[in-house]
Amino acid sequence: MHNDTKLFSSYQLGSLQLPNRAVLSPMTRTSAEQTGEATARMASYYSRFAQGGFGLIITEGIYPDHMNSRSYENQPGIADDQQAEEWKLVVEAVHNAGGKIIAQLMHGGALVQHDSFTAVAPSAVQPVGSMLEDHGGSGEFAVPREITTAEIRDVIESFAQAAVRAKQAGFDGVEVHGANGYLLDQFLTDYSNQRTDEYGGKTENRIRLTVEVLQAIRKAVGSEYPVGVRISQGKVNDFHHKWADGEKDAKIIFEQLAAASATYIHTTEYKAFAPAFSDSLSTLAALAKRYSKLPVIANGKLGESEKAEKLLEKNETDLVAIGTSAIVNPDWVYKIKEGRALNTFEHSYLQPIATLREEEYTNGEEKYAY
Repeated sequence: MHNDTKLFSSYQLGSLQLPNRAVLSPMTRTSAEQTGEATARMASYYSRFAQGGFGLIITEGIYPDHMNSRSYENQPGIADDQQAEEWKLVVEAVHNAGGKIIAQLMHGGALVQHDSFTAVAPSAVQPVGSMLEDHGGSGEFAVPREITTAEIRDVIESFAQAAVRAKQAGFDGVEVHGANGYLLDQFLTDYSNQRTDEYGGKTENRIRLTVEVLQAIRKAVGSEYPVGVRISQGKVNDFHHKWADGEKDAKIIFEQLAAASATYIHTTEYKAFAPAFSDSLSTLAALAKRYSKLPVIANGKLGESEKAEKLLEKNETDLVAIGTSAIVNPDWVYKIKEGRALNTFEHSYLQPIATLREEEYTNGEEKYAY
């Protein structure tokens, strides 16, 4: 690929000047301490992508409170000052490698794979699908408890305080995880949200919690700090879900997120380049750009640089997030720029960082991104 392609052009994302359009996608790695602190190995992991040329790195989902937000064992948190302190090592490593890093804030809601507490959700509806074996789960999810209105207020505040901690730890921004079947997406999804209050029913009500989280974060961190939001139709436990009203829903959702002062929208689909709905030719990323008028990051099978470049050239997205291809090619950017062959992804490479043998951890160039 030529160096003058759009993928390698610089981009201003809010207050962040990025050297290219390549973003490391957030990916669950369940490699923190049991107590939720980030580790030195995680610092090496994330900085490896900055060394490999990615202009922006988005972390795995970080839980914002100790009450009921954690999804997985060994998931990292930023629910208190000690957890925030440990993230400074990761942030510093990425910055020293020349990169920018955004903290993704995630409340698991009903998708809980441990028995430390009873999961909460918009309604007492058992999640479809089964737990993620990659991250220590097996069997069906438990039926969650319906969250109260007072607890919703606590969730909003926990996101805002987590964002403040992330800013103090040196992160270059935060991303609200409103996708993939976790709590905020459970509110947005019609079948998991059976509420009859202001958070249930029509689409405007079901996106309300995500909007209020964004508003609270914006108030807490100020007008200049980057605050993004990730949105999807499919989920880790329901891969092929689609919004019932198609583009009508997309218009409502993306307009509402823009009105909540988001800096950018990050869409994730199984194939980012495919039409979002059967009766539409537009991708979800293109719909996000059309209705939000905000910068958009697109994610979904874009490891083949030609597909990524095509989305960029058609102005359907502004940046592209690379996931599994980056795991086995932490220097994906440089390989694409230099025309070098990419390593092929194998599912076993998604194992947590902490389970790798030391020789695998250090052999980052050819086998693992560690």
